[in-house]
Amino acid sequence: MHAVAVDATYRDRIYKQLRRAIIMGRRAPGERLSVEELCQTYGSGISPVRDALQMLGQEGLVEIKPRSGYFVASVTLKELRDLLDLREVLEIAAVERATQRVTERQLDELANVHAGYTGDDDESYDRYTDENRRFHYLLGHASGNAELAESLGRLHDRLARFMVMRHAGGTQHQTHAAIVDALRARDANAAREAMLDEINESRQAILDRVMQGEGAGWQITALK
Repeated sequence: MHAVAVDATYRDRIYKQLRRAIIMGRRAPGERLSVEELCQTYGSGISPVRDALQMLGQEGLVEIKPRSGYFVASVTLKELRDLLDLREVLEIAAVERATQRVTERQLDELANVHAGYTGDDDESYDRYTDENRRFHYLLGHASGNAELAESLGRLHDRLARFMVMRHAGGTQHQTHAAIVDALRARDANAAREAMLDEINESRQAILDRVMQGEGAGWQITALK
């Protein structure tokens, strides 16, 4: 049991640090992730490294190619636009349903997701990204549809690298507070508009930075 616990500790540490490196762009899309190199980097055995890579594969951040290995997932411009469009469909469905179904406990959870702005360093943005995912995942649950919540969680995992491009650490809390206020008021129109404001702002910020050249580091291309 002790060995299993040690492996789990290594796995979780490798997962967290490698996920941060991918989200922050320190590991480039398409880059091959050598199991042997990662074992040396993290001072770990093979099993925790492979387990961490499998976890990242489930989040869409790592691509697992049979007989070839593990690679940081690449995204085409078409795929990115599709993901952003899908986000609008799912988020609007969630917030509209949540307006009538959200409980006071869920409202309090949503209101307390954020721990506050602490700067623009990697560790802070790693936290902001996790908080953003949690907010929208909880909103999905507040809609009363668990499958919608899971879909939103998986979508935000895939979009995490691009959400960082918004540099919205200082404003994210206020944006989400507007959504929570509308939900408390049971105002479906206000909730929908607040969600659309966030969606449109983040879409524009991401695509602007991609077009301005930041996307080159993500191997975003016009065609699949």
